[in-house]
Amino acid sequence: MTRERHEKRHLALRCPHPRAATILDELPPALAGDVAFRIFCTPELSQHRSHDHEELTARARFHLRHARWERVPTPAGTVQTYVFEPDGKPRGTVMIVHGWTSEASFMTAFMEPLRRSGMRVVAFDFPAHGSSEGRRTNLADCARAMLTLCDHYGPIDAVVAHSFGGFVSLLVAEGGPPLNHAHPIGRFVLISCPNRLSEVTRNFGRALKLGPAAQRAYETHLERVGHRPVATFSAAELLSGTDAPVLIIHGRDDDEVTFRNAEDIAAARPSARLMAFDGLGHRNVLFAPPAFRAVMHELAPKRDGAHPRRTAAAHNRAHDLRHSA
Repeated sequence: MTRERHEKRHLALRCPHPRAATILDELPPALAGDVAFRIFCTPELSQHRSHDHEELTARARFHLRHARWERVPTPAGTVQTYVFEPDGKPRGTVMIVHGWTSEASFMTAFMEPLRRSGMRVVAFDFPAHGSSEGRRTNLADCARAMLTLCDHYGPIDAVVAHSFGGFVSLLVAEGGPPLNHAHPIGRFVLISCPNRLSEVTRNFGRALKLGPAAQRAYETHLERVGHRPVATFSAAELLSGTDAPVLIIHGRDDDEVTFRNAEDIAAARPSARLMAFDGLGHRNVLFAPPAFRAVMHELAPKRDGAHPRRTAAAHNRAHDLRHSA
C-alpha cells in the first residue's frame, strides 16, 4: 500500500464529516461502504446537526431541571432518562422519543403540559445522544434501549415520537428482529416520521457520493445489525403489526423528510389521522403552537375526566387475545 493510500485509509477510518465525501470516492467499494456505515452510526457527524448544536442543547436542557434524572442500564449501554411525575395519581404514561442527532431536551415543549394534565411523562436520550453513553449507535441498538425502558417504566399508554424516533417506536411495538419481544403501545403520535428506511439510506449515500457497489456494502452493514432487509423496512409495514390509534403530524415544507412520507404512512392505515402544517419544516414543528395543541388534544384527558385514548392495559389485553387465537 502506498503512503498516500495508507494516509487516505487512515483518515477515512477516523470517520470524516459527511461533507468530506471526496475521500470515499477513491476508496474500494467495500471499504467505502464500511466507512459510510461508521459515519451513519455516529450522530455527531450528521450533516443535519446545526453548527450551534451545543449552544442550543445547553439552553434546552434547562427545561429538564424539574425532571427526575435516572440512569438505566440497557443492552445498548446506560441511557439517561427524565421522568416527570404528575401531582396526583398518574392517568397513564407517555413516552417522548426524539430524533437522530437530537436529544430529549429538544422535546420539552410537550413534557410539562402533559404532566399537568395528569400523565407521567418519560423521556430519554438514545444511546450516543445527549447524556447517554456511547459515541456510535444504530437503529437496532436504539430500539433495544427503548424496549428496555418501556419494560422498566411501562405499560406505555402513548408515544410522541419525532422523525427517526418514530421508526424506533414502531419497531418496539412490533417486536420483530432484531428485538426478542414487543412492548405494546396504546397510541402513537408520529411527528415528521420517515416511511422507508431505503429512502433514508439512498439520500445518505447520495450525500457521500457512494457508487452502487459502495452503497450496497453500506446497506449490508445495516441489514446485518437490523436482521431485516433495508428495502422492506418501513413505518407503514411496522404499523401493520399493531392496531394502536395513530396521529401523524407533518410539515408540508419539510425538506428533510418530505410530506410524501406522511401520506404513504397514512395510506397504509385508513384509521390514521394526518394533520398537515405549513411553514414548520422538520424541526420547528416541535415548538409550533398548532402542532403542540394537536398533541395535547390527542393525549390530554377530556374535561369530563374520560381519556381520549385506549389505555395500555386495554391494548395489552387486545394484543394477548390476538396472539392467543
